Amino acid sequence: MIQEKAINTLRFLGVDAIEKANSGHPGIVLGAAPIIYTLFKDFINIDARYPSWYNRDRFILSAGHGSALLYAINHLVGYDIKVEDLQQFRTFGHTPGHPEYDLKRGIETTSGPLGQGVSNAVGMALASTHVQARFNKEDITLFNNYIYTLVGDGDLQEGVALESLSLAGHLKLNNLVILFDSNDIQLDGEVKYTFSEDTKKKMEALGFYYIKVLDGMNPEAIKKAIKKGQRQQDKPIFIEIKTEIGFGSDVSGTSSAHGKPLSKDQITQLRKTLNYTYAPFEVDHDVYAFFHKHTILRGRRAYRTYQQKLNTYKALHQEDFALLETYLKPLHRNDLSFLDALTASKDEATRVSSGKVLDLLSKQLPNMIGGSADLSSSTKAKGLDGHFMPDHRLGRNINFGVREHAMGAIINGITLYGGLHAFGGAFFVFSDYMKPSIRLSAIMNIPSIFVMTHDSIGVGEDGPTHQPVEQLTGLRAIPNLNVFRPANLNETKAYYKKALTSKTPSVFVLSRQDLKQFDATENDILKGGYIASKETSPLQIVLVATGSEVTPSLEAKTQLEAEGIGCRVVSVPHLEGFLKQNQTYIQSVLPKNSKIVAIEAGSKMPWYQLTKDIIGMDTFGESADGDLVMEHFGFDALSIVHFVKNVL
Repeated sequence: MIQEKAINTLRFLGVDAIEKANSGHPGIVLGAAPIIYTLFKDFINIDARYPSWYNRDRFILSAGHGSALLYAINHLVGYDIKVEDLQQFRTFGHTPGHPEYDLKRGIETTSGPLGQGVSNAVGMALASTHVQARFNKEDITLFNNYIYTLVGDGDLQEGVALESLSLAGHLKLNNLVILFDSNDIQLDGEVKYTFSEDTKKKMEALGFYYIKVLDGMNPEAIKKAIKKGQRQQDKPIFIEIKTEIGFGSDVSGTSSAHGKPLSKDQITQLRKTLNYTYAPFEVDHDVYAFFHKHTILRGRRAYRTYQQKLNTYKALHQEDFALLETYLKPLHRNDLSFLDALTASKDEATRVSSGKVLDLLSKQLPNMIGGSADLSSSTKAKGLDGHFMPDHRLGRNINFGVREHAMGAIINGITLYGGLHAFGGAFFVFSDYMKPSIRLSAIMNIPSIFVMTHDSIGVGEDGPTHQPVEQLTGLRAIPNLNVFRPANLNETKAYYKKALTSKTPSVFVLSRQDLKQFDATENDILKGGYIASKETSPLQIVLVATGSEVTPSLEAKTQLEAEGIGCRVVSVPHLEGFLKQNQTYIQSVLPKNSKIVAIEAGSKMPWYQLTKDIIGMDTFGESADGDLVMEHFGFDALSIVHFVKNVL
């Protein structure tokens, strides 16, 4: 029977790849193959020839340890994964141990850290419902895709997943379909040792439409469940599918099947048990033909129908079609020149500067969407057009609630969906809650934007729990991540332009306290570090500062120059960007053999790259008025002057 052969082909492409690599997770491959088979045979609309087709369905393997299964199905449905790639599983190449974002190979997100993939799926579903509300018309439904994700017990035990599912249920994201591979086993043994909740009641309480499939080996039962879920239109869909981990093997139903490759002998016996006679990595022509008929051709028909609708849409709704084109085109710095009109007539906090920039961006760019984790009045990171809600999908302000980790992952999902510029706001100290999602955005090289305010001990009275010290250093250590700590409105504007035209994610680290404004060209600012105030007498000391510490450094310069000490102030809003400049430029800003004092209200560690003389933090902060705390730790102008004199 072709159905059995197709399912077993998925299984053996996976377990043979794992055995050859001597590394991987065969249990989910054997147990969840019928779920993946059913989804791709009967439901998912994709066209591997056009992997970034905007109205495609998305499939996210949140249980990313099952990557061998994902590579197997993507090979069979025509993505750029060849048999040779399967044979090189978990080595350098196209089939890494956990899925890594690559649309040409049908990988919609980098998953593996449990709970992240399903949270990305929530972001994609949110983005999709927003785009549908924006562009669908009574006469043309241009966008109608679904977001599918396969999750395991581990995913659902992660806090980030529960945060995201809570928001998904609240927002009634009815195009989200969660397929739960429920096999009662996890790495350390049976799930009952760690989990005794009633999944049905829990998911219904979260606002999901819950369905249970008792026989996860039965594709017809899985098909009926998905169809049943999609017939209702008010809620996201959660389908619990009872499966057997390691199905057919001699370790089936045990934790031994989870993360340990099957041996050659075990796989030989498995072939006999499942009556599968093909050699490792051999695929019967009938299986290719089967998926071509059911998955590939259906996807091509759906793509062709979409193109026909798009042509009709272009003729009937020219203005909206033009708007859609702007959604899908990358931005360039010149497109954002309207930000140049923003000015500050007095001292202002960079969180205020950021809020002004985001407001103007949102007015000019209808595809800007985002919000804060219950902090928009403080972070000033808030979308326009009202709140995104089930009855107002056009709202561009997302109320994430106190769900920072979910916010980070959902922002990534919105960004991955495409066509939208997504941002999320929180206090900088809570970037610790978001770091796994921020890190994944950097691994994927996607331009998510994270707006972090209350950036230092200058927060004041809330005390050390809310005063970031080590966070800047931690984020700067992440490859491919832009970490911007602007000192004024000009720097803030310049780096929003960079963030929106970048292929990598950006974190804005912004002050609560008001800061002085000073002039600089955008080109200088975008070099990462530049001379903010040049010495007026022979140079004796260079003060290098970021963000809120530039203001007291400028004040210290005035005092030092009054005493005949030639002082230069260098602002470094983007340390990594500055260090990547050529040596000629760096030395023009920081002359060779010059005395340098680095000043930042955070860990000293990054600044040892430039100098041993650093005013920084070696302890946590204190609870008191922000100005007093800054003075206590030596970040006021007078303390800087004293420090400089000791250095000289």
